[in-house]
Amino acid sequence: MLTILKEAGAAFVVLLALTPVRADSLDPDLIFRKSTTFQLLTPNDKLAVYGIDDPVVEGVACHYTAPEKGGLTGALGLAEQTSDISLACRQYAPIKFKEKFSQGDVVFSERRSIFFKKMQIVRGCDTKRNILVYMTYSDKLVEGSPKNSTSTVPIQPWGGNGDVQKCADFLR
Repeated sequence: MLTILKEAGAAFVVLLALTPVRADSLDPDLIFRKSTTFQLLTPNDKLAVYGIDDPVVEGVACHYTAPEKGGLTGALGLAEQTSDISLACRQYAPIKFKEKFSQGDVVFSERRSIFFKKMQIVRGCDTKRNILVYMTYSDKLVEGSPKNSTSTVPIQPWGGNGDVQKCADFLR
């Protein structure tokens, strides 16, 4: 009986190691990675730049840079990733709102450890200035993290079209 429990526990650990770390949203586009340390026999620590499109606001893309731990625990997906994430969002086409949204709605979310830690990108609207505001932060179930980054996207006319939507019109 003890042998069966040990084998089941080992199988569970292998299953966790093979489970992708991303959760809650579509995978972001990897733009590039850059090694920051050298490890002889295991993967290097890296900085990775990813791109995502806002699922509700057409014409806005965000790019974030996240550290990725190497080593054996990083290779197995067991490392707790740090919370040092930078964020930049820009308008790349005419902005069109697909639906109404609330202040602080999650645009993208990803796990940063096997348990309890998650990075999120959330969206808000500065109604006075007609600017979309994006913030990234990480949180833990037990303890929060003060590390965060903010980026803003002023809603501008695009091309020859002078029409500009107001984000306040799409707030719930």
